[in-house]
Amino acid sequence: MESIRKLWQQLYDENGENELLLLMTVLEKYKNTKSNSVKESLWYKNSVVYSVYIERFGGTFKAAQEKLSYLKELGVTALWILPVLSSPMRDQGFDISDYYNVRSNLGTNEDFFDFIHQAHINGIRVVFDIAINHTSSSHEWFTNARKSKEAKYRDYYIWNDTPDKYARAGIVFEGIMKSNWEYNDQTSDYYFHRFYDSQPDLNYSNPRVLLEMLNILLFWQSKNIDGFRMDAAPYLFKQEGTDCYGLEKSHYILKIFRACLDYVSEGTVLLAEANEKPAKVVKYFGNDDECHCAYNFPLMTGIFSAIAKADPKEISELFNPAVMPEIPSSCQWFNFLRCHDELSLEAVGEEEKRNLGRVYLLDERWNFRKGAGISARTYDLFHNDYRKVILAFSVLFSLDGNPVVYYGDEIGMKNDYEFYETIKKETGYDDTRYLVRGYFDEHLAQKISEGRDCSEKRIYDFIKYTANLRSCFRELFLSAPELFSIMSVLKVKRRKFSKQLIVYNNLSAQPAEVDGMKLEPYEARWIISYC
Repeated sequence: MESIRKLWQQLYDENGENELLLLMTVLEKYKNTKSNSVKESLWYKNSVVYSVYIERFGGTFKAAQEKLSYLKELGVTALWILPVLSSPMRDQGFDISDYYNVRSNLGTNEDFFDFIHQAHINGIRVVFDIAINHTSSSHEWFTNARKSKEAKYRDYYIWNDTPDKYARAGIVFEGIMKSNWEYNDQTSDYYFHRFYDSQPDLNYSNPRVLLEMLNILLFWQSKNIDGFRMDAAPYLFKQEGTDCYGLEKSHYILKIFRACLDYVSEGTVLLAEANEKPAKVVKYFGNDDECHCAYNFPLMTGIFSAIAKADPKEISELFNPAVMPEIPSSCQWFNFLRCHDELSLEAVGEEEKRNLGRVYLLDERWNFRKGAGISARTYDLFHNDYRKVILAFSVLFSLDGNPVVYYGDEIGMKNDYEFYETIKKETGYDDTRYLVRGYFDEHLAQKISEGRDCSEKRIYDFIKYTANLRSCFRELFLSAPELFSIMSVLKVKRRKFSKQLIVYNNLSAQPAEVDGMKLEPYEARWIISYC
């Protein structure tokens, strides 16, 4: 409690005392209804994560329950559920209109609670997305705030008479949005939005806003959700004269989230989304008092770059302590090839951006935000070459951190152009990320389940093998791997007690010979032995 009090006072000085007192009452209420299980508090240290849209995977929570056995067999131990809360769906659910209820087309809250319960029975944890930086413009707070300058929720958002405040804050959706400010004719002024104009930013300078968000997180924690993906974590606090990104007070907010959730029950994970180099992302772990996990964006581009150049140093050098600092022992990276967004090129230099574009931008329709990313699924990016897909997943699964499988990538799903065009018409936003957000291909999944020999089945079989291997040899994968770059081969070695794993990944289109073994082009070879 004392740590929460200190953080609150650092954030608000003496201005938030009333809200702090209310928070203390709320924490005690939830504390008395939740058991604190330290035993399972580190469940996230070795998970195989499956990222999924419920509406594209099953349609409803009840239907998705039927697929839990599929995920269990695949070797999935954690589900990252993309947005499910009430929303007008202008931004795939990241524009939330009601934080306490799921979208009606997915089912009821009770259906969601049943889904979580069944997932737990199948040994699968559930983490879900929650937009904490902004709401939908149709949220009751904003519909009230935009009516009058004296409105009850007016100070829940950021307003200015002119659109020139926070001039150093960049436009996230460059090429889609023209400004971070949108005119409100009802009050003859402007509101601030870092993303779409239908997503007004919350004003965390107001302690009432932080109290509201804590109430929301504690509510879902009480319903046995295992964690929250902190969408847009670096953008929370705004300050004039800065770029409003990654400010110290944004970290205070995340630390308060963590302290409050831990106070009620340890093991509810906070997952930071910050698209930066590891040296900056590690700040979101704090001193083991902020987020438990964070995405490793540079590793994503590193893997694609390594395969394009047949150079394993593009990966191994990322794990140099000077590049990737040590993180607290209880924290973990989330590694991925694809997620719900584009192959992001924001964090790479101009030359590397051009190189990756030449190799992977195979269709100009994939271009996202004027070259800031490539909107394509893994199978498309590798030009339908299943060997490269398996190779990329082999690298992903062999490294330190939790591998994330984006739904459908395990069966070689491809871009869905019809879905993209439909959403573009519905939302009015030309967001090419919808190319990778289509419906799960049930026909292809059925073909694979029937055992038909095809490229997609080879991808599925490999992911199933490596995912289940990580569960069977949990202690081995919790040990730190050694990485070796030998010509075109990335060699990853793990050893724990009497068990040893060596993974050879030949990144080249040419054969390679390492340790007396001949590797075929783009071959991934896993060897487990006892010594």
